[in-house]
Amino acid sequence: MEHETCIGVLGGGQLGRMLSLEARRMGFQVIMWTGGDNSGAARLADHTITEPFNSQQAFQLFTTTAHCATVEFENIPSTLIDKVSTTIPIMPSSKAISICQDREKEKTFLRSKNIPTTAFQIVTSAETLQLALEKIPGDVILKTLRDGYDGKGQLLIKQNNNRPSASELWNTFGNHNAILEKRINLKSELSVICARSQDGQTIAYDPAENEHRNHILDISIVPARISDTLTSQAKQIAEEITTALDYIGVLAVEFFVDQDDNLLVNEIAPRPHNSGHHTIDACETSQFEQQVRAVTGLPLGSTRLIQPAVMLNLLGDIWLDPTTPPDWTPIHTTPGAKLHLYGKNHAKPGRKMGHITFTAPTIQTAIQNAEKIKQTYNIGTT
Repeated sequence: MEHETCIGVLGGGQLGRMLSLEARRMGFQVIMWTGGDNSGAARLADHTITEPFNSQQAFQLFTTTAHCATVEFENIPSTLIDKVSTTIPIMPSSKAISICQDREKEKTFLRSKNIPTTAFQIVTSAETLQLALEKIPGDVILKTLRDGYDGKGQLLIKQNNNRPSASELWNTFGNHNAILEKRINLKSELSVICARSQDGQTIAYDPAENEHRNHILDISIVPARISDTLTSQAKQIAEEITTALDYIGVLAVEFFVDQDDNLLVNEIAPRPHNSGHHTIDACETSQFEQQVRAVTGLPLGSTRLIQPAVMLNLLGDIWLDPTTPPDWTPIHTTPGAKLHLYGKNHAKPGRKMGHITFTAPTIQTAIQNAEKIKQTYNIGTT
């Protein structure tokens, strides 16, 4: 594709913002259809459409302006993705996105490819929940099939004498179709960002070691503090999934590591991922440049890690009030620290407002610098 190509992006969050930065640097234009989101994250696109996703006029403008399209959030209506795909190429495909949108489809797909996951059962009623609880002993997690992220739509069910009945649990959960998964005694959590080009070239970044707080990603450490064998296995599994989906673009594969160093795939995200933000400052090619390369038909770039890195999420909890950020001077005076803010006008607890990447000659130094900043802003103390 020529460099006057316009890339269409469905969604209006920070992933689209960072994609726009890379696309514009590379000489491409971006039209972003936010579906009504006015968070400010979409300001860096060349063109922005804020109408709802069911607007025919918006659809016409989007598909006549963009030469190709992608998504920055997987919970875009599948009907819209299908409709766009009949007019312009959308990458990844609607089939791949639909698998990742639905936990039943996702787990069934992984099982069909003999890729290890946690034990699971699909649940549609209190009766099927009772049967599932009998089949999966121990602590379990009940999750909605769709639209769950950052811990939303999940219910932890502990194995003890005080456990409510299946009927009570089902009523508490909200009578959604759901998936029951075995809770793993975790040693660590990993993610691998993987990219695949239009000609089938597949390449994976080094795994990130992820730590969560209140179900939201807190920090990512790269390289992950795991064995070379586990590193190779995680990258291989991510590449297998990417190829099996006939995927074009960037995706993230999230893994659980159990106490015996077994890798279990937790989720697939069909887009750039929070745990891959370090690639902007620490890798030869960022995950966002990689997405631009893939959807425009360019060859993929090197995923080489230039320096060890730690990515720290900044949530709205540390804002002085909904519109007043804290003083960022301690970050600007920390060697190797890069502040990224997402342009959101209104902060609230748990909302991702930005991130910091800490690069250093050693992972120990990067971790120490991140911990100092966490203490400075009282991140993780509540």
